[in-house]
Amino acid sequence: MNFITQTVKELAMDANCNIGKSFIDELREALQKEKSEIGKNVIEQIIENDTIAMENKEPMCQDTGMVVVFVELGYDVHLTGDLYDAINEGIRQAYHEGFLRKSVAKHPITRGNTNDNTPGVIHVKLVPGENIKITLAPKGGGSENMSLVKMLVPSDGIEGIKKLVLHTIFYAGGKPCPPLIVGIGLGGNLEKSAQIAKEALMRDLKDVNPDPVLAKLEQELLEEINTLGVGPMGFGGSTTALAVKINAYPCHIASLPVAINLQCHASRHKERTI
Repeated sequence: MNFITQTVKELAMDANCNIGKSFIDELREALQKEKSEIGKNVIEQIIENDTIAMENKEPMCQDTGMVVVFVELGYDVHLTGDLYDAINEGIRQAYHEGFLRKSVAKHPITRGNTNDNTPGVIHVKLVPGENIKITLAPKGGGSENMSLVKMLVPSDGIEGIKKLVLHTIFYAGGKPCPPLIVGIGLGGNLEKSAQIAKEALMRDLKDVNPDPVLAKLEQELLEEINTLGVGPMGFGGSTTALAVKINAYPCHIASLPVAINLQCHASRHKERTI
């Protein structure tokens, strides 16, 4: 299992320090469109911060997150050892050797730090093939704190979804450190909607949803979010979000689960197939 530990370690260290050129390009596009001078200044500082982090191989944010790992495990892969232990060992090594902040509490009530940023939150899916795909995302506490799951009913419809999303983002203000990536999970049940909302944050910023209904809703929500006036880091402006990504899943006839998972401008995730 050493190859899994090594992969997780490398992905965790890379994700915290290397936001990637495509995301920087997205910020530069936002900078050209931003109407507020303060907003422009904030975006410029984010670009400078992220560029320094990439060049110096240093964390782009002091909150180096709780590590979320999505594993797509091929049916034909035979593992000898504990997959979860191997992943957590990779996280442990990355946060020690990379001098990354340890942000995991041992217990939600009594607290106390685990001192190695484990355990991670690990999701495993069985898929055809003989490979393992690992997608790793260090998720910061500020944006995660402003996320939610709400059980709407079918009659709430698209307008109910929009109202919930816009209300959540407006009242979150600068706390989730915008400009945001907004991941939305529609359907399933309480826990499934939250999981697919998190998965939505892993999508490419420029992709187009293959479902035309969801593609239209993503675009409408992005436009409406950016009229809220929250702006970069909550200082006001026209760039509150860079993208809205929606994943959907079948649900019970009586339910319309909606999960909103906010991602700050440090949109960190890396993947590798082994």
